[in-house]
Amino acid sequence: MAKLDLDWLHVFIEIYRTGNVSRAAERLGIAQANASTALNKLRLHFGDRLFVRTSQGMAPTVHAQALYLELVDTVERLSRLAGARPGFDPGTATREFRICMTDISEIVVLPALVNHLRRIAPGVVIEAERISVDSPRRLESGEIDLAVGFMPHLEAGFYQQTLFKQDFVCLAAADHPRIQGPRLTRAKFLAEGHLVVTTSGTGHAIVDKVMAQRGFERRVALKVPSFLGVARIVAQTELLVIAPRRLGLALVQQERVQLLEPPLRLPPFAVKQHWHERFHADAANAWLRRTLAELLAEAL
Repeated sequence: MAKLDLDWLHVFIEIYRTGNVSRAAERLGIAQANASTALNKLRLHFGDRLFVRTSQGMAPTVHAQALYLELVDTVERLSRLAGARPGFDPGTATREFRICMTDISEIVVLPALVNHLRRIAPGVVIEAERISVDSPRRLESGEIDLAVGFMPHLEAGFYQQTLFKQDFVCLAAADHPRIQGPRLTRAKFLAEGHLVVTTSGTGHAIVDKVMAQRGFERRVALKVPSFLGVARIVAQTELLVIAPRRLGLALVQQERVQLLEPPLRLPPFAVKQHWHERFHADAANAWLRRTLAELLAEAL
């Protein structure tokens, strides 16, 4: 009989508990494709479907129910033993972590993270850099520890965990002569000039796709490579810009801009943290991931 991978058993247990492969993958911090692969290997190993689709989700077979009762305590004990390796003490550690992120995450995430680390890990330094096409390779090599943003095209070998989800809003100058909130009409939205941010990893491909499908053709007057100066530009011009909601909420505190609901529903996207499987069990990397997830769950 082929050997059983402990990670496969974790997938089995989470699917049993959640009744959903996607939710199981998210709880484990892995890609849905990896969870599906693990389930297929378990099915081959045990010669049983294990879970079948129903109107209520993935329901366990009789064999899966028996396996769960036998496995759950054993797997949890093995996990505790596997975790009994040298840990990471944030209170005494002197460590520099490199995180690649979007300009949005720099504005939304970094202030809360730095303030939190100053209290619990004063010797830890964060070096932030921008997400790029080279980020997956650098995650694999260990040159960077985490990537935070919207990276839908990562290949096998990477873990991911949703930090938060957000949709989009529109920003305009607080004293815009023709626009006052709370919601833009289609006519006003299309009549005004627009600022467009071309940075990657921010979910804006979703915006462009939905607008094209709905026949919204913006009159683009300015393109910029990042969101870092957007609020100042919008406050001093009559341009509109579409931005992720959490960024918009932060920018209205910094500049004289107003937050408006767009005239069409733009689907939300997930901001995730990504890391390579080589460092999944590394105590320092695991601490950073856990800290970031817990902090954003509280702060956002």
